[in-house]
Amino acid sequence: MNAAVSLMGKVLPATVHIRAEIPETHPSSRILGTERMGSGTIIDGDGLVLTVNYVVLGAPQVRVTLLDQRAYACEVVHHDFASGLALIRLPDRGLPALSLRRLEGLALGEETFIVASVGEGAARVSNGAVSYIGPFDANWEYVLDRAVMTTAMNPGLGGGPLLDALGRVIGVVSLNLNEIGRFSLVVPAEYYLEATDRFLTRGRPTSTPGRAWLGIFSYAMKEHVVIAGLLPGGPGEQAGLKAGDVILAVDGDQVHDRRTFYQLLWWRRPGDEVTLEVFRGRQVQTVRVASGDIEAFFA
Repeated sequence: MNAAVSLMGKVLPATVHIRAEIPETHPSSRILGTERMGSGTIIDGDGLVLTVNYVVLGAPQVRVTLLDQRAYACEVVHHDFASGLALIRLPDRGLPALSLRRLEGLALGEETFIVASVGEGAARVSNGAVSYIGPFDANWEYVLDRAVMTTAMNPGLGGGPLLDALGRVIGVVSLNLNEIGRFSLVVPAEYYLEATDRFLTRGRPTSTPGRAWLGIFSYAMKEHVVIAGLLPGGPGEQAGLKAGDVILAVDGDQVHDRRTFYQLLWWRRPGDEVTLEVFRGRQVQTVRVASGDIEAFFA
């Protein structure tokens, strides 16, 4: 698809550049750095910008620059750890905005394009097609029941929109998946549409319970889940888990894949003790972990 000039005239003004400075004391700074840049999309003329959470995590405020070089100091309204999205509010009104599209009717092979910031007042476009619609699990404690992958490679900074031929936002570009092929991972916009009230509420609404979190990174190998690393200061590290541990069971329930491991873990609430059977040093050991709350940890 060669995006028409008129379509670009609609899409580009609603794509923004985000710059975030994170204190060195924030837990995310050790793995994501203290200076981050990303892309975002204006989804409401009253100043709401949707982006990916890792760009703005830990930032007291962020600087958002429009294509016409207007710049704003902005607040982060909500960090959504379940979806991996974040919502920012610009202190302005009457801004160009794009509409969001649900996944219903989206088909494999449908033409798409990504718009991404490459700096203040500059953006690039990449064309491709939908290559996958379905579940996705990551090496941190993260699962999407509905993810989209596209052959369009992100031409700039993460957090920008994946759009259809009408300029509607299918989702937010999160990662380049070069290790499994030339694909970009996209978080569907309907995660926001289904939880708008939660996104517009600071912190976690009291009606939304948290879920247990260990602060580990893992990979799957031959029907086993292996710990690749641990977040410094996280519950897993404090409990004595180690890189290389093979997780065999959670509270007696066997683990054969990463998605199952996460789902078993998320039956528990923050603060619950989780008993893990791990294979370490040619023997099975039991490790009890006082699970944490990811939102409280990164607050």
